[in-house]
Formats: sequence, C-alpha cells, structure tokens
Amino acid sequence: MASTKIVLIGAGSTIFGVNTLTDLFGLRDHLRGSRLALCDVDAARLARVTRLAERMNAATGEAFEITGAADYRELLPGADFVIVSVEVDRLARWKLDWEIPFKYGVRHVLGENGGPGGLSHALRTIDLVLGIAQEVERLAPDATLINFTNPLPRVCLALTRYTRLKVIGLCHQINKGYYIVGHVLGLTPRLAEHFPPPAVAHELQQKLDLQTAGLNHFTWIQSMRERATGRDLYPEFRARLRDFDPAFEPLSRRLFDAFGLFPTSGDDHVGEYFAYAHETSDLKGYDFEGYCARGAELDARVERAATSAEELGRFLRWQSGERGGQVIAAIVNNWHSHEEVVNVVNHGALPGLSDWAVVEAPAILGADGATPVRVPALPPAITALLNQQVVIQDRVVEAAVHGDRHAALEALLLDPLTASYADAEKLLDELLRVHADHLPRFAR
Repeated sequence: MASTKIVLIGAGSTIFGVNTLTDLFGLRDHLRGSRLALCDVDAARLARVTRLAERMNAATGEAFEITGAADYRELLPGADFVIVSVEVDRLARWKLDWEIPFKYGVRHVLGENGGPGGLSHALRTIDLVLGIAQEVERLAPDATLINFTNPLPRVCLALTRYTRLKVIGLCHQINKGYYIVGHVLGLTPRLAEHFPPPAVAHELQQKLDLQTAGLNHFTWIQSMRERATGRDLYPEFRARLRDFDPAFEPLSRRLFDAFGLFPTSGDDHVGEYFAYAHETSDLKGYDFEGYCARGAELDARVERAATSAEELGRFLRWQSGERGGQVIAAIVNNWHSHEEVVNVVNHGALPGLSDWAVVEAPAILGADGATPVRVPALPPAITALLNQQVVIQDRVVEAAVHGDRHAALEALLLDPLTASYADAEKLLDELLRVHADHLPRFAR
C-alpha cells in the first residue's frame, strides 16, 4: 500500500482530535504505513494528543508514522487528506452569539448554525477555514479536505466556491436520527443525553436503514426500513408517535405532521431554522457546562493513558461514530462503498436545489472521492424551506469572504428568526463589533 499522508488540523481539540485518532487506529489494517501529521495551535494540547498517538502506535506495531507541528503549513506538503475541525474561542464566542440576539427579541434555541447566531458563527469560521484551505490549495493541491467545522454547509460552500479543492463535509448527526427512530419503535430505551453512544448507533444501524437528505442539521428522513427485510417502517413509526411521550421531540413531531417527513437531527438543530421553535423549547441553549465537564474528563483520560495500559486499551477499542477515518479508508482502498451522508456540492443529487448548493445526501466512496447519489425530490414545502436556507448560505458566504456588511444584513433579513428590520441592523452591528477581533475582513 502506498503511504498516505493524513493531516489533522485541530488535533488537540477537546473531543474531535481524540475521536479522529482512535477512529484511524481502529482502521489501521486498511491504512497501515500512513503518515499521521497532527497540528494544533495550543502546544500543550498538541503534546498531549501526540503522546497518546505515539503510545497507541507502539501498542499496534507502529501502524503509522506520527509527526506533529503547531504550524499546519509545515505539514501540508505531500498531504493526501486534510481533516479540519477548528473554531475561534468556541464556547465563549458561542455564548455571545446565544445571548446578544435575545436582547433584540430573537428567541432562538441554539444559535450555532442558523439564525443570527449561525450568521455570526459562520462569519468567524469561514474566514478561518478558508484561509487554511487556500494554504492547502497552494501546498497540497491534490489533497481532499474533510471539514467538520460548523456551520458546516456554509463553511463547505465557501470552500467549494473559492478553492479548487476536493471538499467533503462530515457530521455524525444522522446517529440522532437512528436513535429517534429506534426509540419510537421500541428498539432502544430513552437516553438521558438524547444522543446515542457509538455502540448504540451501530446496533441500530444493523437493524434499521434510513435514507435522509437535505442540508446539514436540516435533513429529513425520506425512508425508514427494516434492514433485514426492507419493510417500510414509516407507518408503524407514525402510529406509535400518536400515543408517545409528548415531551419527546415535540417540534420535530409538529414538523412531521405539517410536512410529512420527520427531521433527522431532532428538535435542537432543526429548531435553528424555525421562528416558532421557541414554542416547544426551554430556551436554555447549549449545555456549555456539560461540554466543559466532558472535555475535562476526556483530557484526564488522555493523561492517564500515558501510564495506564488499561486506559490505553480503552482508547484502542473506542470508535467514536464519526466517519472521517472510514471515508479516508474507503477512498484510499477504492471500496466503492455506500456512505449514508456526506456534504458535497449538489450537482443534481437533490432535485429542486441549486446545483452549486452544498447538500447532505448519500454517496459512493472510491478512488474518485465522494460521488453523491441522486435521491428522490423532497416534498415541495420542504424543498422551499431548504431553498430559503440555501439563499441565506449564499449571502453569508459572500459576507464572510468579502467583509460585506450589506450581504450579512441580507442574510439576517432573509432569516425566519428576524422580525424587525431596525433590530436586525442593531443586532448585526453589535455582533460585528463584539467579534471584530476575529473579523478582519470587516475592518477594511
């Protein structure tokens, strides 16, 4: 097998870096001899994850060649794949994106990918990730860039519009869809965190076959079938929902009743795109404290793995449910395998949406990369909802790339969560001012 070079930018991040690392080691028999190049701007976190990688490597017969650097540009020459998961001061900035819109009457549920918070988030991350991608294009023009950074379709649209790179966006949110369907059908109990651990998701995927399509975090289950027999499960799912716990995914159930298909990602994410989501939301936003606690616990486990064989073994057995490693292995080995969801340029895969839009749909993975599979058209009302978001994404990308306040205002005025022109202008000005240190294009 020819040596494959895989660069992880953001390798020291709280969860992504470790998850990607463990997934790649789980696929080591298919990637043996590859070079893993780890990068993070935080020297201490980079050193921690590099120590884990080296110890995992020693325990698996030196399956990989491990290198690392704080400057990703040192690692890019010769790269075949560049995995990017980066943020700008993620939690602190996200809190501002959550809090500031409330001052102007915006009642949003997350503020990460849609609404005014999603606009603000995208302006920061597009500038950051596009800068990285342009260096990839200069130093490793044949590499495939795999993006995990949110808001994922907006970031990917900027990459596909303003670079010539092969770009694939990945998100594990379909696992939430498997949990929702599995729980309603009685295949798995209610989970406290409402998101399945990888083992549960994998078990459900052996029993269920979901076809989903749309935009990332705004996808819809087109079909749900019993994997062994092909039996249509939508009738049973619909019947069980009638008498199901009314507190379970109430917004998604409303949307199901109204539009005929169930949203894949559940209430939190789909709620970012509807002005009436607040009617079924507690409006508490993201669990920042819980995320920090989980990150601290994982950091402690990584530290223990430096000396504990038991902890190291747990990492070697762990598979995260993310799909970056699997996608790379499928392309490197030309598996022609079916991947349930990737984010790629539409090119007609999802009828009714612009060819240039970045859609989330099934794909075939092989030596040519990710080729989206054409899926049936979604119902007209859902297609209209998606097209509204596609136009917003276009305006957001142009705003981010050119520092164009007018395009940003257009995006905000098109957004269903915006109810006042005057407040939209004030809100936009405050977001641009608060985040000015990370929005250099708007200072020109």
